[in-house]
Amino acid sequence: MFVPSHMATKVLAMPDPQRASRPSKPAPRTRRPVAAAVRSGLRRYPAELLASLRPTPEHGPLPVRDVLLELAPHGLAAAWLGHASVLATMGELTVAVDPVLSTRIGPRLGARVFGLSRRTPLPIDAASLRGIDAVLITHAHFDHLDRPTLARLADPRTTVIVPPRCARLIPRGFKAVIELPAGEAIDFHGVELRALMPRHWGARAWLDRRRGFNAYILRSDDAAALFAGDTAETDVFDNLDGIDLAAFGIGAYEPWEHMHATPEQVWRMFLASGARRLLPVHHSTFELSDEPMHEPITRLMNAAGDDAERVIVGEPGEIVVVEPPR
Repeated sequence: MFVPSHMATKVLAMPDPQRASRPSKPAPRTRRPVAAAVRSGLRRYPAELLASLRPTPEHGPLPVRDVLLELAPHGLAAAWLGHASVLATMGELTVAVDPVLSTRIGPRLGARVFGLSRRTPLPIDAASLRGIDAVLITHAHFDHLDRPTLARLADPRTTVIVPPRCARLIPRGFKAVIELPAGEAIDFHGVELRALMPRHWGARAWLDRRRGFNAYILRSDDAAALFAGDTAETDVFDNLDGIDLAAFGIGAYEPWEHMHATPEQVWRMFLASGARRLLPVHHSTFELSDEPMHEPITRLMNAAGDDAERVIVGEPGEIVVVEPPR
């Protein structure tokens, strides 16, 4: 089995999810979220739009998918690819969740993308993932549905799962595009794929608010994983059965707490879900909000306290194999 020398692999045994954890103090709520959001955007977007006029270097591919398939032919393995992007295998099924493998995100004008630049190197090139079984899109925001990445992933062997009213945003070239409403489930290659509704919104643009937004549960006979997507604090994830790995977004909460949970709120949702391991995503990649880039992880680990070993912290591209409970 080939593992790049700069790519680490973790094998995680499952702890008991019923262990007591210290409660976390909630973060204060923003009283005027719209005004705060406008001020936040004005602090970063003008400079980023000007920077969009300069070329951004690309990064070479790493064979992450092949390594995942060798590591977990019958179980669960995952690699965080930066921001909210996760590559996961469950048995012989390989899926990419919210793949954003571009150096800049935002609206496209001709050959140029205008928006936020990636602050960390890409761990993998999208073209190297062509032919995976499925792409799961949680919602249509530019940092989750990246059309340039999807265009490089387009392949007649790959199915794309999206929330309602998002299918037309997907580039051509895929086997199928399926709109899955929250509350419904499909059988996909022997794995149950169920959509839940987080506490968020699904617009592609400010006036485009009718699009759906999902979280997803993948469940096989051997493992189960939750990909919560973007969400404010909610009880929709309470008491889920047998979740081995839960991916929750932990960043972009200042001043966006009404749509992005704080790290302390994420820890509470994780505990309420009954999941065994937490994979924090949506942090340390794009400067979407006002909190320092690496603050979310620090706050999450402080919230976890004595249960911090249940949190998977690693570099983008690092592979985690989640073993079943003993």
